[in-house]
Amino acid sequence: MHHTTALLIELGAVILTLGIIGRLAGRIGLSPIPLYLLAGLAFGHGGLIPLKASEDFTAVGAEIGVILLLLLLGLEYSASELVTSLKTQYPSGIVDFLLNAVPGAVAALVLGWGAVGAVALAGVTWISSSGVIAKVMTDLGRLGNRETPVVLGILVMEDLAMAVYLPLLTAMLAGVGLAGGSITLLISLGTVGLVLYAALRHGRLISRAVSSDNPEMLLLVVLGLTVLVAGLAQQLQVSAAVGAFLVGIALSGEVAEGAHKLLAPLRDLFAAVFFVFFGLSTNPADIPPVLLPALLLALVTTLTKIGTGWYAARRAGIGRKGRLRAGGTLVARGEFSIVIAGLAVATEPRIGPIATAYVLILVVIGPLAARWTEPLFSRLQGMPGRRRKPPTAGPPSMEDMIAAETASPPPAEPLTGETPFRPDGPPSLPPRTPPQAAGTPPQAARS
Repeated sequence: MHHTTALLIELGAVILTLGIIGRLAGRIGLSPIPLYLLAGLAFGHGGLIPLKASEDFTAVGAEIGVILLLLLLGLEYSASELVTSLKTQYPSGIVDFLLNAVPGAVAALVLGWGAVGAVALAGVTWISSSGVIAKVMTDLGRLGNRETPVVLGILVMEDLAMAVYLPLLTAMLAGVGLAGGSITLLISLGTVGLVLYAALRHGRLISRAVSSDNPEMLLLVVLGLTVLVAGLAQQLQVSAAVGAFLVGIALSGEVAEGAHKLLAPLRDLFAAVFFVFFGLSTNPADIPPVLLPALLLALVTTLTKIGTGWYAARRAGIGRKGRLRAGGTLVARGEFSIVIAGLAVATEPRIGPIATAYVLILVVIGPLAARWTEPLFSRLQGMPGRRRKPPTAGPPSMEDMIAAETASPPPAEPLTGETPFRPDGPPSLPPRTPPQAAGTPPQAARS
């Protein structure tokens, strides 16, 4: 069979399969990401139906998928929103990093993967899935909840941190020394700062230069500019994904909205191709040996993400139930964990199977955690033997004193002719009696 013919047949079969399993995921209320990964495992090396003719095209499509994922992520935020989140949410961002990146790094060191593997696996366990979380919050009707801005603030901090983390990881994967890595990191930080400054000061001019009333021209200009900047960023060892993210940040207003609508279908298509390609590069036979470490890592980082949400929501003054909802919502990992693993798998192939198993577990558990974390903890809190002890008596507060003054008096005690003695305080006054009507004998008034 001719190569082009085989390419068209394989590519058509893959896309059709993705469409079918995507509809199936929608029917059962599940993110399609795990099904895309399973499809890649089925079509890849060691799978049921290995693909050969379309492998090169799928690799290019996967690169475009990563670029579009980060571009549309940048289009969702304005520069002012990023700066505001950076100022207000940085303590929560630091706690998020410490609680969720450190377990991944420790696990990689225990498995003997070295410094590069530790940095890569730390990113896999650190970054939550913005796409899965946004869909879960919409499905559960929580977009108007008090904890929702806290969750979004954590996601913004993670996405902004990617602009620093990805160049650092890319430099380590390229094998550059400490000096080269420092230069790459400085270039990345300077570029991020320059883009934020330009977007804040001259965002309208940038958007006006890109804007077009013709949707076709807008699509071509934005897509072409993004791929060009991504390529230049890759040449500078900054990471193509970061370049695409910065292009999205630089655009704002109607241009950003229009570009988002036009590019969203392309993003969904090539992102699906990316997940399939990652599955293609992983041998299914390599997953069972790492399934137990992946399960343990998923359990630990589920608890640490819940702790992150609890801490961030408490800083915002949100109650216990809202803190639990925030923590459960942040559990899901997905597209960015796979992006990070996809960058690292060429240098550290062992990260592919464990990252695949880890994401498959948490992309399924994540929506369940968002729905059931708060009810489950509330039920456990209400179990016998787990009820909170009543607070010990202490000096009355001002609110208690005011409530005591405004409360209705206690029912009158029967008079016995003597003032009752109370051992815990001074003698109480006789209870008040209603005024007697004229001519009423005293005994009748007391009876």
